[in-house]
Amino acid sequence: MDRISGADAQAADYEQLFQQRGHAYDAAMRRYPRARDEEFSEAVRRAQLQPGMRVADVPAGGGYLQSYLPADCRWQGHEPCANFSRAGDAGVIPLLPLPWGNAAVDAVLSIAGVHHLEDKRPLFAELLRVVRPGGRLVLADVWRDSAVAAFLDGFVGDHNSTGHTGSYLDEATADELRAAGWQEPVLEHVPIHWRFAGHAELAAFCTALFDLRGVTPQQVLDAVLAGPGIDTLADGVGLRWGLTYCTARRPS
Repeated sequence: MDRISGADAQAADYEQLFQQRGHAYDAAMRRYPRARDEEFSEAVRRAQLQPGMRVADVPAGGGYLQSYLPADCRWQGHEPCANFSRAGDAGVIPLLPLPWGNAAVDAVLSIAGVHHLEDKRPLFAELLRVVRPGGRLVLADVWRDSAVAAFLDGFVGDHNSTGHTGSYLDEATADELRAAGWQEPVLEHVPIHWRFAGHAELAAFCTALFDLRGVTPQQVLDAVLAGPGIDTLADGVGLRWGLTYCTARRPS
């Protein structure tokens, strides 16, 4: 089980999880760097970034967000697990508190990481602290009871090296953000694809990203077809990976 409980345990448990499978995750992202273009592009679009802005990325993984930022934006990544390449201050300090001063950045983005935190409120409060007044938050993750959540907690959890029990976004997320001080939280369910040239690439990516063990490529494809689904696209195939994008603003 990879759920994190309690603010004091968050950094240690998150690091332990990705010490086991962070290298495999990072290898998948480096081998197929454009697979998740839609996921990152949607987040950046909602952040309303301008050249010269300072953008915090938490948790940063391998710094994949950097290539999607507008020209001249300053990326500041924080990732507590050293098993990711090019991850800012990876492995130097824990997840919380964040390593920046008050109002140190213009926007904060968090993509596909908070479902590993059972109690997200300490992170939401820290993200508010480091963003300037009027700055924006974009949070992208899986929605509770979605086909993606079922796939992660089912097939992935049954066959990867760490198990998987996610703490996903739900109706309480907006309330938790408001309680942390964020204004005008809006949650939007967005259908996106992870894109590949063909089914073989899709299976290879999922096998590495989730560190799946003892399964064949066909078993991976069958599980994806039975779960989120696969669409035929003009330039290949797309794994249906719908996410919920939450935007909010720090009060001015």
